[in-house]
Amino acid sequence: MIDLGWILYAFVALVVLMVLSSAIKIVQEYERAGIFRLGRFVGLRGPGLVLIIPFIERARKVDLRVVTMDVPQQECITLDNVTVSVDAVIYFRVVEPADAILKVLDYVKATSLLSQTTLRSVVGQSELDELLSHRERLNERVQSIVDEGTNPWGIKVSLVEVKDVQLAESMQRSMAAQAEAERDRRAKVVHAEGEFQAAAKLAEAAALMSGQPAALQLRYLQAMTAIATEKTNTILFPIPIDLVKPFLERQQPPKDQ
Repeated sequence: MIDLGWILYAFVALVVLMVLSSAIKIVQEYERAGIFRLGRFVGLRGPGLVLIIPFIERARKVDLRVVTMDVPQQECITLDNVTVSVDAVIYFRVVEPADAILKVLDYVKATSLLSQTTLRSVVGQSELDELLSHRERLNERVQSIVDEGTNPWGIKVSLVEVKDVQLAESMQRSMAAQAEAERDRRAKVVHAEGEFQAAAKLAEAAALMSGQPAALQLRYLQAMTAIATEKTNTILFPIPIDLVKPFLERQQPPKDQ
């Protein structure tokens, strides 16, 4: 015969165990538990051991740690009509657990969708050069808008970073050609500046040597020394400048009286 008393004791123990398991909640240090009593929010509890009334009260936990979430790649058209693909990462955390429980169904999903629409909107209001060269401005604008939108939910957006900007292959080729043309232009400008400076120095040297014939003669001898190396078949005959000076003066037109 089966002892009905033991069965009754086992049933009672099982019921007590179920009641205790539903009445005792462990809330971690980084969590808070929102307590609902008969559907009415009565406050936050935790961290630590939390006791609730079984079948009357219900607890919902909220994580207070920073959430790192990827914003999926978005197809956008910039202000100057260039199609780009942009993705980002957003960092946020719950600062008001009660608002995160009561004012939004799923704060993580809601923040993700708001980040996607905001990213598309901000990129659509920016030009391609700003998107590539001044990305920190884009990050600040997206963060400000998303933070303002999630503030009623008790969410604080601490950082938004655009990870990658992808362009069409044709646009990449156009930008590469533009960059190459810009480098050629800079090279020509640098070369022209070098020629201008060299010409200015040569003019100064010519003006200085014109007043000192001996200096011109020394420069002439120095040039011949540089040409007449050891392994050369060239024969040089130095001619003094004074020897050819009368012929040069004879060829000059007479000055007006």
